[in-house]
Amino acid sequence: MREPCHRNPMQKTVLVISTLDTKGLETEYLVVKLKELGLNTLLMDISMRGDAPSSADIPPERVAAAAGSSFEEIRNSRNRSQITNMMMAGASSIAAGLLSDNKLEGVIAIGGSTGTLMATEVMRSLPFGIPKVMISSTAALPGLATRYIGTGDIALFHSVIEISGASNLLKNVMDRAAQALAGMVLGKITSAKTGEGKAIALTMLGPCEKCASAVRAGLENKGFQVIGFSAAGIGDRAMEDMIANGFFQGVVDLAPGGVGEHLYGFMRDAGPHRLETAGRAGLPQIISTCSVNHMTPAKSKYKPEYHERRKYDLDKFRTWIRLSCAELKEVAGAFADKINQATGPVSVVIPQNGWSSVDSPNNPTYDPQEDQVFVETLRRQLKPGISIAEIPANMEDEAFAQAIIAAALEIF
Repeated sequence: MREPCHRNPMQKTVLVISTLDTKGLETEYLVVKLKELGLNTLLMDISMRGDAPSSADIPPERVAAAAGSSFEEIRNSRNRSQITNMMMAGASSIAAGLLSDNKLEGVIAIGGSTGTLMATEVMRSLPFGIPKVMISSTAALPGLATRYIGTGDIALFHSVIEISGASNLLKNVMDRAAQALAGMVLGKITSAKTGEGKAIALTMLGPCEKCASAVRAGLENKGFQVIGFSAAGIGDRAMEDMIANGFFQGVVDLAPGGVGEHLYGFMRDAGPHRLETAGRAGLPQIISTCSVNHMTPAKSKYKPEYHERRKYDLDKFRTWIRLSCAELKEVAGAFADKINQATGPVSVVIPQNGWSSVDSPNNPTYDPQEDQVFVETLRRQLKPGISIAEIPANMEDEAFAQAIIAAALEIF
């Protein structure tokens, strides 16, 4: 059993999440290290098995109770998925309560695949800006890192070796992770609050970077604070989450191509709620079309017909394939359904001479006439009061950036 914890009220407190039934020795080392670094600790045990009483500050019984269950029910269940979800819900509820009571200023966890899944679920439930470090032996497994982090600001620390025993190698890993968390908690960190001036979310991609930079500069010159998001699937999901959490007062959505990518399950899939959150919140939105006429299928979803499509190689990993007219109509319909739900002002601004730097007369995917299929379908399906402004320019032309700025200043 651990000795009773005597906390210094002047020190900052971090939550340590682990499964003591399998990683008790390793966790104890991490707790001691964090205390040596000047931090108070609260240890939460999210074990789902084990007969010995837990020595944690927050034992599994309390975690299970927070989820409306009991540890006996958890321990005796054979439904692993169900009890995992219950323990994650209980742990997240407790963490939220600690944060509300100003008793949590950072979180760190150790785990294998299940432990990492559970701990990062708790971390993702906490607000942006709270330091979060996950020491995981499965951090580098293909596909898992994205699931662990999701849209959260989690530092995923690959242990390389299994988290088992107290070898010098593992102590080295935990020492470095503990130092990283201590640096974030104790160091002088800029506040995560958006600060003075209206905060505007801005989506962007490399092929509209020149436009995004000009828009950012133009709005910042008018006193707005502009926060950019890479619209590659994860960044725009994160933006939707942060809009829901009240970080922004307006959106310039230059690159909403994740809507179409979600329809077809491709690489920049931004989820089912892309282009919805700002509208529900009543925020003013400027919506454009960078990359909306292209898709990025993964090799595993590469249909034989795609080889016959007009395409553009962005790099050795990614190829943009032009949407067909039928697909452009389908994507426009999805846009209309989402935009029509908006309760705040919306301006749709579309360039007529190409929707990105890739869309230029010298490139095989350039086709302004086919782009009009999308524009006209969208125009027909948008509810009255939402207009489309077409600008005789390319997305990357200065004239188009100025049109975006003017539209934004009119409704922000």
